[in-house]
Amino acid sequence: MKKQKTLKKLISRYMYRVSGILVISILIILFMGQVLTEQKRACENATRTFTQIGQMLEKNQKELEETRAEYRQTCLHNAETVARIIENDPEVLDSVEELKEIAVSVEVDEIHVFDSTGRIFTGTHPEYYGLTFDSGEQIGFFKQMLNNKKMELVQGITPNTAEGKSMQYSAVWSENGQYIVQVGMEPVNVAKVTSKNELSYVFSLFRVNPEANYYAVDVKSGEIVGSTNLKTVGMNISKIGCRIDQIQNDGKGFYARINGELSYCVFTRMGSNLIGRVISVKNLYERTPTTLLGILVSLLIVAFFLVRAVVKYMNQYVVDEISEINDKLKSISDGNLEERIEVNSSAEFEQLSSYINFMVRSLVYNNKKMSYALSQTNLDIGVYEYGMYLRKIHYTEKLPKILSLDSHEMETLSLHVKDFANLINRLKKHPVENEQGVYCYGERFIRLEEIIQNDSVFGVVLDVTSDVTRRMEIEKERDMDVLTGLYNRRGLDVILTQLFEHPENLGCSALVMIDADGLKGINDTYGHEKGDIYLKNIGRFISQKGAGNKVAARQGGDEFVLFLYGYESEAELTGELKALEEAQSDISTALDENISVPLRFSIGYYLVKGEKDYQEILKEADRRMYEDKARRKFMYSGDKILSI
Repeated sequence: MKKQKTLKKLISRYMYRVSGILVISILIILFMGQVLTEQKRACENATRTFTQIGQMLEKNQKELEETRAEYRQTCLHNAETVARIIENDPEVLDSVEELKEIAVSVEVDEIHVFDSTGRIFTGTHPEYYGLTFDSGEQIGFFKQMLNNKKMELVQGITPNTAEGKSMQYSAVWSENGQYIVQVGMEPVNVAKVTSKNELSYVFSLFRVNPEANYYAVDVKSGEIVGSTNLKTVGMNISKIGCRIDQIQNDGKGFYARINGELSYCVFTRMGSNLIGRVISVKNLYERTPTTLLGILVSLLIVAFFLVRAVVKYMNQYVVDEISEINDKLKSISDGNLEERIEVNSSAEFEQLSSYINFMVRSLVYNNKKMSYALSQTNLDIGVYEYGMYLRKIHYTEKLPKILSLDSHEMETLSLHVKDFANLINRLKKHPVENEQGVYCYGERFIRLEEIIQNDSVFGVVLDVTSDVTRRMEIEKERDMDVLTGLYNRRGLDVILTQLFEHPENLGCSALVMIDADGLKGINDTYGHEKGDIYLKNIGRFISQKGAGNKVAARQGGDEFVLFLYGYESEAELTGELKALEEAQSDISTALDENISVPLRFSIGYYLVKGEKDYQEILKEADRRMYEDKARRKFMYSGDKILSI
């Protein structure tokens, strides 16, 4: 049997197990909370950054518009200045160098002078001479001035017609209305302000967390139009591991493998672009392991001291008290029924102690009542009990008498459970046939009933010698032939029915029918009393035949049955049958001191071959017996006494 662990070990193991489960559960909850916290922090950082980006773009846009307006005004003012200079000194129109000096002094990059037909005829760039307002879309912007000599125009920053270089042009008519002066300025300041409004530039200002990357994606095309990762600008967002529909359906953030690394992404829409903040999971949760490790160590320390405190308390106020109760119970089970349990450390233990003490008193009282009740009956009944919780055997006063033991022997035996159990087991080795629970004990018969439950044994012993003896006598009279002492027809049927239920256990066997010859002649000559002696002698003769197992019976009148079984070989059995046949006419029997007659009989037998219906076998053996009787009919026809 597997050794059980002590309550101390079980409580300690249970507490450590529960503490471990709680620590793991808390860690899992904290981990999930940490994940959600980091996700929330990432969303908040992204939202804050998006707000700042929006504010900066709005500020830059306003600055850009102001710069453009200022630049337009400057450009127009410079055109007016150049026109006045040329009007004051018309000869400069013939000198490219002087025009270039004027451009430098006025701080413009190009000067072009158109005639009244809209053709450049002079300026700082001779290569543009001959171009007209019809030469290109950019230069054609000023063609409308041909219809209104009071018109002044400033064109937005546009690639020029000749080189496609971004320029801002302004044009005015001279006061005499003979030509149009156009100046061009490279929008350096405007470009600087414009660059501040580019998303990549704006993103670079928000690299507070270098592990985070920012992306601006065109809503319609999915093209990355700006990013802190300049290599991805111009690529489709799907190339880096994200889908445009995934971004558009984003609510609070999602996970995606960006550039081969699992990342947490947060996007929002600004105008025609989707602005997103992407941070790798590794960087997002870089503080989580350290945080959880610190929490784990703290929890383990708290759990350790808490478990030790609880276990110590449990041992002191529960386990030790239970051990004391167990020691007292062991003493009680060993037979010390005067033992009392007094454990009062708690209301529950005090109540348990009182219940156990009451139970012990009830046990003693009930035992006395049972002994008294049984002693008042005329029956010899004994009761005993022993087991796991009763080390000593408890018994009633009639038990020693039934077991043929004196009081000293019984008291000694009650202290040795194993010896008492061996006595009962020896009793069980002698069961009485056809008597359930009855055993032969010397010259007496004892009924024994035991209830075994949870290693405890409760037994009742009853002396049934008179009942069993009387019943056996009745059964013997019922199943035995009074004259011969053999089985009668009923007894034969009972025993053959039992034997033929398992024909495989019969071995080599044979059923023999025997009929006494000459019974009528003996009755007529010597009287029926001598005829009965003749039948008794035949029965005695038959019952002595056969070296193996046998059943001998008188069917009635002068008919007998002999069943031989349990032979190891058919040859051995056949030898027995031949010996019986040879004895048919070679022996004699005495009817009294002066009368002796031949003992003659007819026989017929059948060798059993596994048949189960012995009635059919009896019929066949009976038929063969009559055949034998017919053969012998005239063998002794001259013998008046034993004629067949």
